Amino acid sequence: MAVGLRGDDMTEQQYFAQPDATEWTTLGPGNTRRVLIHTPELMQVEFGFDKGAVGAPHSHPHIQVSYVAEGSFEVTIDGVTQVVGQGGSFIVPSGFVHSVVALEKGRLVDVFTPHRADFL
Repeated sequence: MAVGLRGDDMTEQQYFAQPDATEWTTLGPGNTRRVLIHTPELMQVEFGFDKGAVGAPHSHPHIQVSYVAEGSFEVTIDGVTQVVGQGGSFIVPSGFVHSVVALEKGRLVDVFTPHRADFL
């Protein structure tokens, strides 16, 4: 359950999100996503990957920082590829083409600024 507080503009803003507050969405073979919490300026999203699942090459205007919560991933950003394991992080600047391949079952926790309206 998400818990909100009222801000000065009298709209409800979520400041807390409990572990099962949001449901997983299936994106394709071996890929799932759930939005954890967001404001207009910021969004946190968890992605689940089966071994071998791909986050296809794409770009977006948002700045993204990703934390490898579980597993390891082959990460390509603007043509540069590295393997990033559990506990590692990477940043994707606005407009850069990027992709991932799950080398084992894993999870990424991504933060986007501004929020990804296409995920809501």
